[in-house]
Parts: sequence; C-alpha cells; structure tokens
Amino acid sequence: MANPSQMGFQDASSPIMEELVEFHDHALMVALAICSLVLYLLALMLMEKLLSNTVDAQEVKLIWTILPAIVLILLALPSLQILYMMDELDEPDLTLKAIGHQWYWTYEYTDFKDLTFDSYMVPTTELSPGHFRLLEVDHRLVIPMESPIRIIITADDVLHSWAIPTLGVKTDAIPGRLNQTSFITTRPGIFYGQCSEICGANHSFMPIVVESTPLTYFENWSSMLSS
Repeated sequence: MANPSQMGFQDASSPIMEELVEFHDHALMVALAICSLVLYLLALMLMEKLLSNTVDAQEVKLIWTILPAIVLILLALPSLQILYMMDELDEPDLTLKAIGHQWYWTYEYTDFKDLTFDSYMVPTTELSPGHFRLLEVDHRLVIPMESPIRIIITADDVLHSWAIPTLGVKTDAIPGRLNQTSFITTRPGIFYGQCSEICGANHSFMPIVVESTPLTYFENWSSMLSS
C-alpha cells in the first residue's frame, strides 16, 4: 500500500516486481551518468577557451558514436530479459479468470467447481475501521502464496485493465479476447489495485484486492465456498 508522501515504488511482493524495481534503479543510474557527463562538458566549454580544431577529429567522432550504442545495449538487455520473464508461464498451480464489467469484477476459479463471485467496491458509508476508502471490496481475490498463479483476463462490455502495482501486473481486459498473465506472491498480505483503463463514469470505483494467504488457509477458504 502506497503512503501519501511516498516517492518511490510500493514494496515488491513478486519476483517480477523486484526485477522491475531493480531495472528502474539501473536505468536511473545510466541516465544520471549521461546527464552528469553532458553537464560537465557544457560547463567545460563555457569556462575553457577552445584551442584545438575538432572538425577532423575522427577518434572523437568514433567515441561519440560507439558510446551511445553501448548505453542502449546496457538498457536493452535487462529490459528484454524482464519481458521474457513476464511472458513465461510454466505449469501454474492455480488458474483464475477475471471478467471486467461496468463497474465491478467477476472472478472464476476454473480449477474448482462452482467457485465464482462478483467483487464490488465497498461504499464509504459501509467501510469497517481500518479499511481504505475507494480501495476495499466486498469479496477479495484469495490466492495461495508462493504458488504460480495464471489469471485469464477479459471484459464483458468495454475496455478495462486489471492492475496490481505491488505484484508488477497490468493486463488489459478486452471484450471478445482472452489475455493472460502470471505472478507469484512472495509473502502473505493484502495487495490493492484498480482498473487502469478509462471505462466510463464510474471508472474510479472498481478496485481490485488480492489477498495472499498460506496454502492451508486457502484450501479451507475454497472448500468452504465450494460446499
């Protein structure tokens, strides 16, 4: 959960989000090095008197051509690695289906029989103490932690987007099309997200809440709802 004065990312709760945060820091350091070099050269040109003619300086031209290519490679390689990691989907332990509506979500546990429910935002007047306004729902998406989860995402009416920042997940929900993504939660907790695609008048009022629990708790919860 983000704090009002927070400047950085939320605490990562999945391996993919940890990689994304690490790549963000890596890219910022590269950008800082480039800006520092450019500022140094600008200051040097303003304060020093130019004594040499650089029109035919082939070595300098070679350096300022090769150096940006090296910088782009340093940014592209880890970026491509993360993209491939985000697309990997190898034998998930649990498959879910999320269907976006105006303006609520429907969840189906496809590995269980008759385990389907709608998830609506809890109105402000009905919030319990400690719950967050505009972020709490009446039915949370409960998943087992440290288990590969595949979620199939679609929509029933207009474009939506299923996004959980702390898990590094953001996938569009498109009517007539099935998109899928996967994630693993590394710790128990409650993770909040929202629809990230403008979908109508009440776009701001269809939050997403994922509750990561130990496997034994998830088994008891699923058996209770299925019965």
